[in-house]
Amino acid sequence: MGEIVGAGLLAHVPTIVLPESDRLQLNEGKEITLVTGLQQLRRDVFESDAANEYDTVVVLDSHWATTVEFVIAAQQRRAGLFTSEELPRGMCRMPYDFPGDPELARNVEKFADKHGTWITAIDDEYLPVYYATINLWKFLGEGLEDKRWVTIGVCQTGDMEDHLRLGRALADGIAATPGRRVLLIASGALSHTFWPLREIRDHEASDPVHIRTPEAREADYERIAWFKEGRHDKVLDRMDEFWKFKPEAKFFHYLMMAGALGEQACVAKARQYGEYENSVGTGQVHLWFDRPADGWTGNGLPTPAAQS
Repeated sequence: MGEIVGAGLLAHVPTIVLPESDRLQLNEGKEITLVTGLQQLRRDVFESDAANEYDTVVVLDSHWATTVEFVIAAQQRRAGLFTSEELPRGMCRMPYDFPGDPELARNVEKFADKHGTWITAIDDEYLPVYYATINLWKFLGEGLEDKRWVTIGVCQTGDMEDHLRLGRALADGIAATPGRRVLLIASGALSHTFWPLREIRDHEASDPVHIRTPEAREADYERIAWFKEGRHDKVLDRMDEFWKFKPEAKFFHYLMMAGALGEQACVAKARQYGEYENSVGTGQVHLWFDRPADGWTGNGLPTPAAQS
């Protein structure tokens, strides 16, 4: 039986892969802590003595938007050069090469009907990959050649319930894959409104004073506090309020993760890596959730999806 052994809500902003000199120039001569935070997370989790506890990373990618179904990447291996259509000046011909996990992808696909949704595993070698996956792999996966990486996209026609259902199917698919020990990454931001183009270069520093509105900044801080308290129930129950501040991809990346971890019953507390920072108006943070000793829902049992 497979299991989820760790999870994170992580920022993937383009600035983290810029050359250090460019990062310092944009940030008033200081390193952005989104970079140092990922470096520390790699040491603590992805390449520590405990790293043998996982074999597959599943990225819930807020930049990959499908339309009529959820899609999970099912390639045996993904390799190539990545240039971003959004910011080719900063993310240009970045090499990537990592094994996938087609067995896991096919098992997740099998649970679509059970959870009333649509999931297709695709092994096309030309399927695009997005920087919400690549940027985090560069920090957390590059050089760890035995670790598999798999990506699942958000569905732009889906709502909160649809993304929770995807998470439930993901939990069941992992449980149905013998021996799998999986880390989940919800790759995306908190509040996500950019400054207008003619103003954007005045707001590139990481200081949260540059978040698009004070109200959005406070909403982000409130949710970070709830995550640190293990209050996923508050985050989920008050999504209507958070949507007013336009979280990236409607926070679907987190909702998929929550669906896999037990939703309102999840009690995992966050550890923060680096500071809460601005990226041209948007709220960015790295939060990592270790699996509690008595399970994600605090009762020592598998998540509700895996039990059903």
